Amino acid sequence: MSELLQMLKALTDAPGVPGNEKIVRDVTAHYFAPLGEIIHDNLGGVACVKTGTANSPKIVVGGHLDEVGFMVARITDEGYIKFQTLGGWVSQVLLAQRVEIYTRNGPILGVIGAKPPHILSPEDRKKLVEIKDMYIDIGAASQDEATAWGVRPGDMIVPKMEFATLHNEKFLLAKAWDNRIGCAVAIEVLRRLQSETHPNTVYGVATVQEEVGLRGARTMANLIEPNVAIVVDTAIAGDTPGVTPDEVQAKLGKGPVVLIYDALMIPHTPLRDFVIDTAAAVGIPLQFDRMAGGGTDAGAFHVWGQGAPSIAICPPVRYIHSHTSILHLDDFTQTVDLIVALCQRLDAATVQGLVR
Repeated sequence: MSELLQMLKALTDAPGVPGNEKIVRDVTAHYFAPLGEIIHDNLGGVACVKTGTANSPKIVVGGHLDEVGFMVARITDEGYIKFQTLGGWVSQVLLAQRVEIYTRNGPILGVIGAKPPHILSPEDRKKLVEIKDMYIDIGAASQDEATAWGVRPGDMIVPKMEFATLHNEKFLLAKAWDNRIGCAVAIEVLRRLQSETHPNTVYGVATVQEEVGLRGARTMANLIEPNVAIVVDTAIAGDTPGVTPDEVQAKLGKGPVVLIYDALMIPHTPLRDFVIDTAAAVGIPLQFDRMAGGGTDAGAFHVWGQGAPSIAICPPVRYIHSHTSILHLDDFTQTVDLIVALCQRLDAATVQGLVR
């Protein structure tokens, strides 16, 4: 496995739901460490500072550490775990899936219970099981036994899934592409900039608690005071059966997606045009899409202080907000190439021209 794939595996295999990002933050900080000064906010976000030929403008590049997951809500008398979702889930993807509960004594494997079809009536087979009615089976015989194993309310619960390549090795299967891909892009951009000139200071960022309201992006913006924010998150891939172009346009392997609209931000128009022109100049294909039902950390960065021109550049990913999702390696590489080119061009005069 290449060094790049080893990094992607390390990032996606690591657990980290909103409010419990420490393990994946440490993995990210390990890769940041050789690339610049490491700084932290007080919620658990981490950033790496790479100074070019000028201290300003300050350019933020990166994504969020947290993945969608769960936490222990309560333990039943019989030893089953009732859970609280963290981030957006649909019930269809949950039943019979493996999870790990991260306790004070280490991780415990469990499965989200499901009734066998043999005991379901024809009517019940057509009904969706609501998340509030689901539970996790860890093999405990009682509440006391589960508690003795170290399970307690608030413990992190993470989907159990290991990184793998499909038969076409450019198709990468993992949990948590949303949004370890943004963290990986930040690392790779800073790595590339070690041997490139850039007329600014670039902050590779990995924020916390995005999935529950962009909370870490707010604290990171207060820490950095950025002039421009290039947020990398996942775009929804629409190249699967049953998805229409009016719902989603992006396709795997066709280049990074520029979000032209989401529920929390309309991208800064001059910055959007600058991204499009730069992509054309360096020969990187772009896709465009909108996401009316969600947002990215750019929704917080763009309203920091007097406002910071912001945009979301997103590799498309299939099956986000589930236990497994698929990324195309070319989309990752082209996203890195594009952002490196942007960082090389965003000097003080260019940034000033974006806002005047």
